[in-house]
Amino acid sequence: MGLGGLGTVVAGALARIGVGKLILADFDVVEPSNLNRQQYYISQIGKKKTMALQENLLQMNPYICIETIDSRLTEESIPEIFENVTVLAECFDDPAMKAAALRAVLTSMPGIGYVGASGLAGYGDNNSIRTKKIYDNVYIIGDGTSAAGPDHGLMAPRVGIAAHQQANQILRILLGKD
Repeated sequence: MGLGGLGTVVAGALARIGVGKLILADFDVVEPSNLNRQQYYISQIGKKKTMALQENLLQMNPYICIETIDSRLTEESIPEIFENVTVLAECFDDPAMKAAALRAVLTSMPGIGYVGASGLAGYGDNNSIRTKKIYDNVYIIGDGTSAAGPDHGLMAPRVGIAAHQQANQILRILLGKD
């Protein structure tokens, strides 16, 4: 859910390790300001993020099954769209959507794994980004405090660290390790 700096890296890592099916959901298009931390190319500016990422993932793994959802997700639509998934990756940059996704899982999607992120901005200590289990099968990756703001933007290195931790936690859930 969300195909920006986190979502593009999470999806790429999962495609590369052979996850068989991904549902990619975003309503946005690739913009020049995305290129500093998102896994798109200049030639994809103006394309829907779902289509651009699908192209990129199929270059990484032509055997993966990809479904795309080109709409803004809501707390109500998340359980309907993702009712048959094993794990949800929350990759939103909007705090309200982060909260809505977590509420949707906790109230309407029992048994579904959930891996979200919070606190990734800036260029702080690598090791402050951690995986924290907050409920059964629910994990949050990040330092929990670093918010984007003036002189403290979202940078590819910290976003990438968190995204790869998200992908690894998703893999652990899929393998029954957590």
